[in-house]
Amino acid sequence: MEPIIVRPRRGRPPKDPRAHADTRATLIRAGMEMLTEQSFAATGLDAVLKRVNIPKGSFYHYFESKEAFGRELMSAYDAYFCAKLDRWLQDDTRPALERLSAFVEDASKGMARHHYTRGCLVGNLGVEVDILPDDFRETLERILQGWQARIVACLREAQREGVLAKRIDLASLASFFWIGWEGAVLRARLVRSAAPLDTFFKGFIAGLPRA
Repeated sequence: MEPIIVRPRRGRPPKDPRAHADTRATLIRAGMEMLTEQSFAATGLDAVLKRVNIPKGSFYHYFESKEAFGRELMSAYDAYFCAKLDRWLQDDTRPALERLSAFVEDASKGMARHHYTRGCLVGNLGVEVDILPDDFRETLERILQGWQARIVACLREAQREGVLAKRIDLASLASFFWIGWEGAVLRARLVRSAAPLDTFFKGFIAGLPRA
């Protein structure tokens, strides 16, 4: 991997610390939105800055390079998505498999709300990982492992409820879920329909070893 070149800082950051934080958060939010819509290679800084009307000279007060910006976006997206998963998968007012179904339904509605122009930032980066910095690959895998752990915990709850068989490999099932889900999200964007998401999830549920 070529060394990252630290660009000189240009312009002046806001004097108000709150404005500084708001500007940084605005850039991260815009970057996340764009990386759910397109590849990292296709996402130019000019387009991000134009989207939120922030001068280009101010960018380097917050991020030393586009690659550093990408790392922040992965971290922010992971935090956002983990919160979403926890909201649904830790909802103890529902049976475990209904929690998983609720997550899928919410994600499906989110894609429909944006007319299937947005997918998964992690999935999008994974498609182009061979042309990204080497450490992006490790970060993406670590993020997916964290998501899988949440599915494992949910499936373990289903076991405690007596719904799933006891002697099954929950880690493999959770890995299978995310492999299939990311593919279904890509297909949903392709056909601009929730049908691939529904097809995948019905197949996943039908294939679970029952108690």
